[in-house]
Amino acid sequence: MTYHAVVSSSVLPRRGIAASLMALALAATALVFVPRPAQAQARELPDFTELVERVGPAVVNIRTAERGRASAQAGGGEIDEQMREFFRRFGIPLPNNPQPQQPRRGGPRDEDAEPQQRGIGSGFVLSADGYVMTNAHVVEGADEVIVTLADKREFKARIIGADRRTDVALVKIDVGSLPTVKIGDVNQVKVGAWVIAIGSPFNLENTVTAGIVSAKQRDTGDLLPLIQTDVAINPGNSGGPLINMRGEVIGINSQIYSRSGGYMGISFAIPIDEAIRVSDQLRASGRVIRGRIGVTIAPVTKEVAESIGLGKPVGALVQGVEAGGPADKAGIEAGDIITKVDGKMIDKSGDLPRIVGAIKPGAKTNLQVFRRGAHRDLAVTVVEFEPEKPRRVAQAGETQPAQPKTAIGLAVSDLTDAQKRELKLRGGVRVETVEGAAARAGLREGDVIVALDNTEVSDAKQFNTLAAKADKTRAVSVMVRRGEWTNYLVIRPAAR
Repeated sequence: MTYHAVVSSSVLPRRGIAASLMALALAATALVFVPRPAQAQARELPDFTELVERVGPAVVNIRTAERGRASAQAGGGEIDEQMREFFRRFGIPLPNNPQPQQPRRGGPRDEDAEPQQRGIGSGFVLSADGYVMTNAHVVEGADEVIVTLADKREFKARIIGADRRTDVALVKIDVGSLPTVKIGDVNQVKVGAWVIAIGSPFNLENTVTAGIVSAKQRDTGDLLPLIQTDVAINPGNSGGPLINMRGEVIGINSQIYSRSGGYMGISFAIPIDEAIRVSDQLRASGRVIRGRIGVTIAPVTKEVAESIGLGKPVGALVQGVEAGGPADKAGIEAGDIITKVDGKMIDKSGDLPRIVGAIKPGAKTNLQVFRRGAHRDLAVTVVEFEPEKPRRVAQAGETQPAQPKTAIGLAVSDLTDAQKRELKLRGGVRVETVEGAAARAGLREGDVIVALDNTEVSDAKQFNTLAAKADKTRAVSVMVRRGEWTNYLVIRPAAR
């Protein structure tokens, strides 16, 4: 809107200079609304057409397939494959299938069967010689990957590498002279800036959605801090680019927050600078090498910080130290708070694994820790984070023994001696199924429970006895081993 002051010239010749100046001052306060032309207003609204024309040709659709898996039958109660991809990625339990598909009889062996469609995703071309970036969860477990270009050409792709910890994957198609995306500077991204996403939601190729950057450095518990937006992201968008108003890719659309299973206005993207670092390693060696120091950490609460004299709730609280690991050798103790790594401030606990992970294994680094009211410096040699072990898939006909569910929503089984040796544990139980309060607390199938309410767990029988005796009206703490790390989770009773 534009306002103009309207002054009548007739007041000047009839009055003295003082009166005229007064009249001018009064008249200047009389503002008349003059509407701006509609064309001028329209120029202030974002126009995405040029961006889409520029970036769209480099965005691809990705289909994956698996052998030895029966395809869904229409009307048979099977879940649509796009929705399966969504459920798998965001941890939503699959609904019970009222009409489970019967095993085929007299058909071909699984390894000889034709690949059956598994999921849909998106990606974008990084280099003209056919390297394509996408999400690791899009291609995880796939026996066949098909990339469809914007001009409808299809190519079989090979997986160069995938990193589940950052959810970044790199695939290659054998074709040249492809249109590519331009990589943007994440540090220049501002909250409130317009952004767009291009992808294949529900297999609807080259779909464009728009929104703004809602937050930066959003810590969701993943290895990387994510970009939060309100751009509509749905199943099939995973792996597609998040684009700024200069037509540059600033992120990979990866996750959403949802209570219903559908889009609810909160989406997350992997910052492109971190994704490029991962893809460079995948291209060079097929895997990502990270550093670690062998500690279990937790956030520092305001109450803890004040009570121990730290002041502000910063740093990472060391809950446990791996015996014989780098931190143990350096003299780090449980209860220490790591506040700096090589001079870089640890503002929150999630910063520690990200900073240490970027350090080359074998390098010596300096940690500042807060212990019993004072800061001290300790030198630690970073070692390599062990590569992820592939998930074991149960073979046909193989079943786990039935386990009774406890009152807190868990069914567990004993660890084998080999598993105990591998995990370096004396006891513990493996989580087989999760529901109810335990699922809400964040427990997952495959987790190993080491302690329940500060009582060390030895086997399934003892765990079930402890769970049965637990007070159903109060929260129950469990110490959980997941991969290389140990953490505490709290199972809270349902609200009455």
